[in-house]
Amino acid sequence: MDNQYDIVVIGSGPGGYVSAIRASQLGYKVAIVEKYSTLGGTCTNVGCIPAKALLDSSEHYHQASEQFKAHGIHIGEMSLDFNQFISRKNEVVKQNTTGLIYLMKKNKIDVHQGLGSFIDSTHLKVTAADKETILTGKYFIIATGSKPSSIPGVNIDKKRIITSTESLSLPAKPASMVIIGGGVIGVELASVYARIGTRVTIIEYMDSLIATMDRELGKALFKTLSKLNIDILLSSQVRAAENNGESATVKFLNKEGQEQQITADYCLVAVGRRAYTDGLNLSAIGITPEKNGKIKVNGQLQTIVPNIYAIGDVVDGPMLAHKAEEEGTLAVEVIHGLKPHINYNLIPGVVYTWPEVAAAGFTEEQLKAQGVEYTVGKFPYMASARARASMDTDGFVKVLVSPKYGEILGVHIIGPRAADVIAQTVVGMEFEITVEEMARISYAHPTYSEALKDAFLMAAGKGAINI
Repeated sequence: MDNQYDIVVIGSGPGGYVSAIRASQLGYKVAIVEKYSTLGGTCTNVGCIPAKALLDSSEHYHQASEQFKAHGIHIGEMSLDFNQFISRKNEVVKQNTTGLIYLMKKNKIDVHQGLGSFIDSTHLKVTAADKETILTGKYFIIATGSKPSSIPGVNIDKKRIITSTESLSLPAKPASMVIIGGGVIGVELASVYARIGTRVTIIEYMDSLIATMDRELGKALFKTLSKLNIDILLSSQVRAAENNGESATVKFLNKEGQEQQITADYCLVAVGRRAYTDGLNLSAIGITPEKNGKIKVNGQLQTIVPNIYAIGDVVDGPMLAHKAEEEGTLAVEVIHGLKPHINYNLIPGVVYTWPEVAAAGFTEEQLKAQGVEYTVGKFPYMASARARASMDTDGFVKVLVSPKYGEILGVHIIGPRAADVIAQTVVGMEFEITVEEMARISYAHPTYSEALKDAFLMAAGKGAINI
């Protein structure tokens, strides 16, 4: 390595490794800098991927215990090998990180392990345990991601008061858990542990779960999670959390303003994440993070320093792996002189509970606030033959449509495989396909996506045709 590069990417999460690969594809000499010993960032190591592995494992366990008899499957007395439960997740993570090493080699991307710190706008110091390296770059892309955040009165000790990271590798199945926060991370991890028999309580400050999504989705998710015997306390304000040694106690005000407390094996703090730029020495290049820790960029993801870009969780917008990937590609293509574009309103949001939740476009609340006229088409999975066949009848598809031109303004799904079904609607919305056209195309029968067709038909003023 001569340590002189066209593009240096700092951080190897989804945004980082995708931007590095795209840069290599376009012919640039590329380096990627990673603080930790494995590639992949939060998503691959302690976020999206391991969480989905545990979600799938816990759903299999839940189905075996709750649904197999209805299918005529009798398996006798069940037990959970928690060590294997965690071990399988670890193997999934290992397979993905190994895959990233292969991709770096395949695309001739140099990997530098250590903490990246700016010296000036063209030089980055990489400090590892045994050496220090200076990299020279024409362009830099900051993709350092985010870390879990907390709230006043709650000190995360990673022992009894934990974050999502620790929750993915607990030493034994907890008997009880209090989760502070009913957003995406909170409800997903609540699902994991409730399915395997942990007594779970969610304490949420807002008056709805997944409060940033369409409110009907939050209400429906409340009902489905309640079926898992999860206690959900909305409009409740956590005041403090204490480590008792073998347990943790959470003190809070309930929706009536009364002081209460709950003691459980663990308190999981899932109140969101904060941009992570620690150690980058941004002051050396004249960049000052905003109050929320994020780096200000323009429409091309360029910072105030022309040759330095920032993407993903360290810039404004939802903290989503696929959003970071799109931004990584955009930043590199801008550097290359292309004119890429991202429609941020059509980046889908997904919650991997079961049923899954997925959405793209505007919510009803947003349209009402903007005074935009719309019509609603809604179809329940209870009326879907495919959903009945798989015993997945909870949920619905809701589409919001402009009555003037038939433009699809928003799609909101809670139901089986919603995370996959939403992709079709994103295509339609991105290319401005009307509700009539979305309803006219053929959908395979029987499939979960047929619920979309019927919702589109209803929004177009026609009746549903499928069962």
